[in-house]
Amino acid sequence: MLNTYFRVIVGIMVLLSVVLAVYVNINWLWFTVFIGVNLIQSAFTKWCLLETILIKLGVKK
Repeated sequence: MLNTYFRVIVGIMVLLSVVLAVYVNINWLWFTVFIGVNLIQSAFTKWCLLETILIKLGVKK
């Protein structure tokens, strides 16, 4: 269940940043870069802030 929530939230954040980059300001693409870097970082460290937040909110693994 945690994986499902995680993927949905990250997907929404990526799509939102692309829409904002197209319609508001191109600098919103830096948010997409930030998300990508965090995904790479979490693959190496096995720690992700979003996962920690979701667990504290009561989402089951």
